[in-house]
Amino acid sequence: MIKIAFYDTKPYDKTSFEPYAERYGVHFRFLETKLNEDTTELAKGCDAVCVFVNDDVNKTVIERLYELGVKVIALRSAGYNNVDLAAAYGKIHVMHVPAYSPYAVAEHASALLLTSVRRIHKAYNRTRDFNFSLNGLMGFDLHGKTVGIIGTGKIGRIFIDICKGFGMKVIAYDAYPAANSDIEYVSLDTLVETSDIISLHCPLTEQTRHMINADSIEKMKKGVVIINTSRGGLIDAEALLNGIRSRKVGAACLDVYEEEADVFFEDRSGHILNDEVLSRLISMPNVIVTSHQAFLTQEALANIAETTVKNVLSFFENDGVCDNELCYRCGNVEHCKKERKQRCF
Repeated sequence: MIKIAFYDTKPYDKTSFEPYAERYGVHFRFLETKLNEDTTELAKGCDAVCVFVNDDVNKTVIERLYELGVKVIALRSAGYNNVDLAAAYGKIHVMHVPAYSPYAVAEHASALLLTSVRRIHKAYNRTRDFNFSLNGLMGFDLHGKTVGIIGTGKIGRIFIDICKGFGMKVIAYDAYPAANSDIEYVSLDTLVETSDIISLHCPLTEQTRHMINADSIEKMKKGVVIINTSRGGLIDAEALLNGIRSRKVGAACLDVYEEEADVFFEDRSGHILNDEVLSRLISMPNVIVTSHQAFLTQEALANIAETTVKNVLSFFENDGVCDNELCYRCGNVEHCKKERKQRCF
C-alpha cells in the first residue's frame, strides 16, 4: 500500500480525501503541522508527501525527503511557487492539480467584485443592527466598464465570460496569449492604464512577482478596483496600501496575501496580528480580504482529492509517468509531459 504523509491537514481535507484513499487503496498519514525543515521527519516511512500552498518545500526539505526515500511531492493545488523545482529535479518528482474547478475561483473573484462595488458587506452589517440607511452605500454599474484580466488560463477565461455577461469591455494580458481566441490582448502597460477593474489570474514566478507595484499603480486610473485570487506575491502589499491611502486605488478585493503563510487558514481571532500591513489593509473600508477560500467548494475539493490520488498512483503504477508532473528540465514546467509522455528524469 502506498503511504502518503499529508501535511497541513484541515477537517475538510480529511472529509474529501478519505473516500478516495479507501477507493484507490492508499494510506494517508494526516498531519496538522505544515511541512518545513522542522517537520520533514514526520514523512519517514512514506512513499510520498501531499502538500498545500503554505508548506515550505525548499531545498533543505527536499534533500531530507529524498534521504528518507520519498519519491513524490504531490501538490493539492495548481500553484507551485512554494516548491523548489530546481532542487527537486533528479531527486523527487513533483506533480500538481492543474484544474480542480476553475469555476470556483472565477466565481469567487466575481463575488468579491460585486460585494465591493455594491457595498453588500456594509449593508449586511448595518441591517443586522436594524440600520436601514443608504448613506455611504452608493456603488457603480459594472456594465460598460473596462476590466483588465492578467492571465488567461482556464480561470482567467471563465472570469472573462462572467465579465462579458455583465456587459463589460474585456482586455487581457498574458505572456503566452491563447491561440485562436477572441480575447483582446494588450500590453501590460496599456491594461493598467485603461482598466477600471484589474483582476489577477496568473501564477507566481520570478517574472510576475510584484507585477502590481508602486510604478504600475501610479499608471492606473484613479479609483481602480484590484482583485487578486491567485497568489499574494503578485502584489506589493505595501505599495497597494499606499495606493489605497492616496485614493489612487478605489478598492481592493484580496483572497490571497503575500505573507499569508502564518495567518491564513488559522483562527487568529484571539491574538494580536503582528503583520502591520495586513492589519492596515483589513482596517480600510474599501478593502475586502477573504482567507484564500476561492477554491473552497464541494466540487473543487472532490476534484482536488481525486486528481491528487490519481497523480500519485500514476507515478507508482505507470513507470514514473504522470501527466501532471511539473518538469524542471525542459523549462516548459507545466506542459512538457503532454508532449513527451515519459519520465522527467
